[in-house]
Amino acid sequence: MTPLRTGILAAVATLVADQASKLWLLNSFDLARRGVVKVTPFFDLVLAWNIGISFGWLQNDGHAAQLALMAVKIVAVVALAIWMARSQTHLATVALGLIIGGAIGNGIDRLAYGAVVDFALFHIEIAGNTYNWYVFNLADVAIVAGVAALLYDSFVGIPAAKAP
Repeated sequence: MTPLRTGILAAVATLVADQASKLWLLNSFDLARRGVVKVTPFFDLVLAWNIGISFGWLQNDGHAAQLALMAVKIVAVVALAIWMARSQTHLATVALGLIIGGAIGNGIDRLAYGAVVDFALFHIEIAGNTYNWYVFNLADVAIVAGVAALLYDSFVGIPAAKAP
């Protein structure tokens, strides 16, 4: 399989897994009605609507702000797709596919709901104080994994895998 096909497969698999998990949690599992669902002592399912960008930064639910975020996302996905088409390594194309699939998944949320659906919450209790990580989703996991793989590839990969 060519690197480009591998990257496209990673993007599609990421998008499908992300959207399926969100649709199931919203509609079948009905996470909104259930509230906080304790899965383990350190992991909960919670419903959070993120109207901002990564980690909830730039929270703004205004129409113009949402359009601006979508425009930036579209430009980023196009640039990443061009990079992926030019890449010669499987690692870089898979990494870019993960990022593209995650970005499209979160973009679909923004179009459908006006916010990104987040649901995974890790936390730890130390000396009676609870420390929470950001609430996130599978698209966010894919984006972070893709960025980590690109960083790794930038140190050990061939020069053709670098950004144009």
